[in-house]
Amino acid sequence: MFKFVMVFAVLGVAAAGVAHLPHAPVPHSPVGRSEDVHAEVKSEHSDVRADGFDADLLVSNSIQQASSGDVHGNIHGSFSWISPEGEHVEIKYVADENGYQPVGAVLPTPPPIPEAIARAVAWLESHPQAPEPVHHSVHH
Repeated sequence: MFKFVMVFAVLGVAAAGVAHLPHAPVPHSPVGRSEDVHAEVKSEHSDVRADGFDADLLVSNSIQQASSGDVHGNIHGSFSWISPEGEHVEIKYVADENGYQPVGAVLPTPPPIPEAIARAVAWLESHPQAPEPVHHSVHH
């Protein structure tokens, strides 16, 4: 857990340090919004403890982020923004022993399993096959 907290602390310090460096002008992207260039941090909170952490960020262009973690390295969080089309986009996630598990309406989902395949899988699960007998040949 200590390594985990240290990584977040180092990333936070690095991000804070980079924010004060002069940046080269970024060309305006037709996909982005012009006010994004002038976005400012409205609020930022970070609490790193021995038993976990809590962090949140709110930027003037409606970008938001919140996360919390525990001593076991499990993290719950969310981030959101306004898309170029003006839609509110939100991703919630859990990162734990089962990996990173994001949830959000904008994330792609796998196509449904065709009904015939679902029936075949259900039938196979309800009819387990007996193991094949092992035949040993005896050499004299």
